[in-house]
Amino acid sequence: MFHGPARGCRIRRRRRGHAARLALPAGRSRPPPGDHHGPRLRRGQGPRPGALRAGFAEAGFVVLLHDHRNFGASDGLPRQDIDPWRQIADWRRAISYLESRPEVDAGRIGLWGTSYAGGHAIVLGATDRRLRAVVSQVPTISGFEQGRRRIAPEAVTKLEAAFDEDERAQARGEAPRTQAVVGDDPAVPASYRTQEAIDFYLQPVPEGVWSNEVTVRSNRLARIYEPGTWVTRVSPTPLLMVVAANDTVTLTDTGLTAFEQALEPKRLQLIPGGHFDPYTTEFDQASTGALDWFRRHLS
Repeated sequence: MFHGPARGCRIRRRRRGHAARLALPAGRSRPPPGDHHGPRLRRGQGPRPGALRAGFAEAGFVVLLHDHRNFGASDGLPRQDIDPWRQIADWRRAISYLESRPEVDAGRIGLWGTSYAGGHAIVLGATDRRLRAVVSQVPTISGFEQGRRRIAPEAVTKLEAAFDEDERAQARGEAPRTQAVVGDDPAVPASYRTQEAIDFYLQPVPEGVWSNEVTVRSNRLARIYEPGTWVTRVSPTPLLMVVAANDTVTLTDTGLTAFEQALEPKRLQLIPGGHFDPYTTEFDQASTGALDWFRRHLS
């Protein structure tokens, strides 16, 4: 059970709002460390935000859990449009918001990110020294390598033609085009086709919270996003990498290679299963490892 208030807040970015929930631990007489917990793709899915928020708050952490721009309760159009560098800029704003809170010790802020946002955690760990500890779970390391393995060579020309036509359409004043996030029909463009991805993304959620679509330009940006290039620069900020042993989405081997390239202080937590198991069957193991890391480096 969550033993501390969870407060809704809006982090302003120009004239748009960035929705977040701030969880405060009960019974603390001094400012506790802050944990900027990475956002999820949609409410009720993935990293089980309620459980993470509760566990970290009970351990004495302030937890800021936010929705990316264009997702969930945050503002922004088009909906479900993903620009990794804009998301990283929003995380910096969220860190600044935490620093401004009287309940937070600004010298003890950590960051947790998973999957695509696990890549963001690496970039931010390397470029924002306000962070005192970073957890990067099943992270995107190389968008190029992920795309190379996911898309058959004979399909690349058609995919790039779709990217180009979307750019031309936007130049004509049209809205960015969209496609499915997941799908098993080869005639319908989709970002992911594996059964584990379909089962995960199509879990039941309240109406209006999430839809199975993403902008085409988001896929182009994902294919050129290379957070692994920053991993050697995270040090001296402590880095925990949580890698799934059979990850076919963000790829086990690229995660392990990135960990080998990272400098101390660092720790590897190798967990069983695939990309989505840290959110389900291996949730307790993955979240406990993150909590232990933050206790060690933020206490």
